[in-house]
Amino acid sequence: MASGTNTALEQRISLITLGVADPARSRRFYEALGWTAAFENAEIVFFQLNGLVLGLFRRESFDHDMKRDNDGQGRVALAYNVRDRAEVGPLLERAVAAGGSLLKAAEEAPWGGYSGYFADPDGHAWEIAHNGAWAIDAAGNISMEG
Repeated sequence: MASGTNTALEQRISLITLGVADPARSRRFYEALGWTAAFENAEIVFFQLNGLVLGLFRRESFDHDMKRDNDGQGRVALAYNVRDRAEVGPLLERAVAAGGSLLKAAEEAPWGGYSGYFADPDGHAWEIAHNGAWAIDAAGNISMEG
């Protein structure tokens, strides 16, 4: 970086990458939820989402790429917000039917919404949530200014 350059990260996320045991199995799971893979090889699968990409990267290759061993200490949950509270339960059921596991059944949330959690086959937590205070546009982009 040139001296004196004021470079900052823009407030956005481009790619979320999950370490998985078997990329092909993970692809089948996410496709059973209704998503379509945009790219796949033996090490990684990419799904083009609304404005960002989800990558499913073979764990060992992912660790090698980062130059570190993943000790599993991070706590992360991904979230899928829905337009209507009635969507939460059926989407949790679909995830379980596709091979995921239910972490928390849909229930009223202390923040005023309605949500539940499932884990994908590699244990990555996903929240399915309805927050009436947030807006979701036709492309699926969420805004905290509902």
